[in-house]
Amino acid sequence: MSVTKWGVIAIAILQCHATVALGNSLIARNELTIATVHTVNIPFVKELRDFFAPEFNRRMQAQTGGAGYEWIEAYGSALLKWHNGLETVSIGLTDFGWVGTLWEPAKMPLQNITYYLPFITDDLGVLMRTLNQIHRDLPAARQAWTKHNQEFLAATGIETYHLLTNFPVHSLDDLNGRKILAPGSSAVWLKGTGAVPVDGALTTYYTQLKTGVADGVVSMVTGAYPYRIHEVAPYLTLVGIGAQFAGALSVNLDRWNHFSDAERSILRELADEYTDRSAVAVEARYASALAAMVKEGAIVATLPPSEKQRWIDGLPEYGKQWVERNQAKGLPADEMLRLLMDGVRRAGLQPQRDWDHYE
Repeated sequence: MSVTKWGVIAIAILQCHATVALGNSLIARNELTIATVHTVNIPFVKELRDFFAPEFNRRMQAQTGGAGYEWIEAYGSALLKWHNGLETVSIGLTDFGWVGTLWEPAKMPLQNITYYLPFITDDLGVLMRTLNQIHRDLPAARQAWTKHNQEFLAATGIETYHLLTNFPVHSLDDLNGRKILAPGSSAVWLKGTGAVPVDGALTTYYTQLKTGVADGVVSMVTGAYPYRIHEVAPYLTLVGIGAQFAGALSVNLDRWNHFSDAERSILRELADEYTDRSAVAVEARYASALAAMVKEGAIVATLPPSEKQRWIDGLPEYGKQWVERNQAKGLPADEMLRLLMDGVRRAGLQPQRDWDHYE
């Protein structure tokens, strides 16, 4: 059941009262609330609505004979805002929520590893399955969630990043002195290219490019296409900077602890399937957006392999830096990095840069 803005507010008030009355157990309700910051236009949100929620009820009824739950669905920032996903799930304002780990680098540094280490792999499915396995194998990864009163369920992410520019890119030298939009941690991806990182966001890219504030952008195609970035930066250079772990589906820990063993088993099974389905859906959206850009006049080229290797080789020892920075905080960063890189290799892929091989 989807809800209106005022309906969500009413749910929030009722759940807050329930939290106080029941010691945050929420066990009295035969309802489950699920919330996201994005709308169902985003593949991993659509999979929550169309697969995860209804399939949980179907499997529970088939395996346990239970009546199932009524799902109260709050997609698109009605209940969960981009900057407070952890808190919203933590206090039980929603039972299930998609938490954007990319917005929580201070609270969840281990979960932000891919944004600081480009050129690992373009294969989103492999990367997300590896992150799911890491959360099973590495206690510190799970504890990053349980310390915020929630249980990690399923990793989701976005496809690899490319360049969109208002000039052709035939070699790395073409980027020298150019102003490239690369906000936040993505600015480190441009180190050694000669490009000048410029801050911005998807909502501001078009104007920044049109007014000359920037000459190009590092972006995923599925994000760039809806904002018409190819109209002001028509040269799309396929680089493959790497897929990214952007966030995860989690569940309030008090609610999780009151599920039966059978229900938790079903949720674990569904979580892995949800990760796979979301990755497939994202890749399909990528192919569709790329085809649409070409049809609408984008000039697509692939950065020559030798030039891509120059880019990769010119980056600093980010793996070593990331490990040292996070080990100093008492986190098992070296083990996290090793598990990530080994997981990609076990899947039969060769990371484009072996960040775990350093002096």
